Amino acid sequence: MSELDVAELQRRLAEFAASREWQPYHTPKNLAAALSVEAGELLEIFQWLTPEQAERVMEDPKSAHRVADEVADVLAYLLQFCGALGVDPLVALSEKIDRNELRFPVRQRPEEVPRPTEEGDRHSAE
Repeated sequence: MSELDVAELQRRLAEFAASREWQPYHTPKNLAAALSVEAGELLEIFQWLTPEQAERVMEDPKSAHRVADEVADVLAYLLQFCGALGVDPLVALSEKIDRNELRFPVRQRPEEVPRPTEEGDRHSAE
């Protein structure tokens, strides 16, 4: 990880939006929608690649640049979304990992890995 600070990046993003008077458009709904669109654009890069091609995508400077740009867009909207709702993304992630460590304990045999059964858990990231 880089030494860049999440709070500093959020401050820069907020300044960027404020200087362009974009704050009225940066509602949680709009930011969530923009985040989804940017994640889709990241997925689009990999859409028709084989698993082997996908693993080598960063070897080509043009595709590597596209991936890095889309990752930046996804992260920018995620940080702005978190800022709008007062969510600390690092705390949220740490707490999610803690919960997942309890939900999915280490097993000796892979066939014993539990599958989420609660409706709300089907789409949760592990």
